[in-house]
Amino acid sequence: MYKHILFATDLTEDTDYLVAKVRDIRQLTNAKLSLVHVVEPLPGYSYAYLGIEDIEGQLIEEARQSIEKLGEKLSVTISDLHVEVGPTKTKILKIAEDIQADLIVCGSHGRHGLSLLLGSTANAILHGAKCDVLTVRLPEEQ
Repeated sequence: MYKHILFATDLTEDTDYLVAKVRDIRQLTNAKLSLVHVVEPLPGYSYAYLGIEDIEGQLIEEARQSIEKLGEKLSVTISDLHVEVGPTKTKILKIAEDIQADLIVCGSHGRHGLSLLLGSTANAILHGAKCDVLTVRLPEEQ
């Protein structure tokens, strides 16, 4: 059975759907749970258009607040909440390795055509992880 689950979340409206799945897995396994959200850095040229405001800092702070609320909802301690800045796949896999997670849970949209060929974050995690990965198919947008 799994001992440490890492829930990789993008903190969007799909998160609530995944929370139910994570709760079920956690209940079955009685595993420790950690959460991770990755803020992609803004490209350097974007600052010319966005001005001198610290947009990235605001995104990081909003992510911290959101992941803390999610952590409360899932009874996860502050020390097991991770907000990272960088390439999503790389950061999620690094956290999973650092905390010795034996399962990563993330959502996946059904992709077709060019999106499928280019891959997705879930696909990158699936192929790069050293532990099991559960990708949960997210409901189609209506």
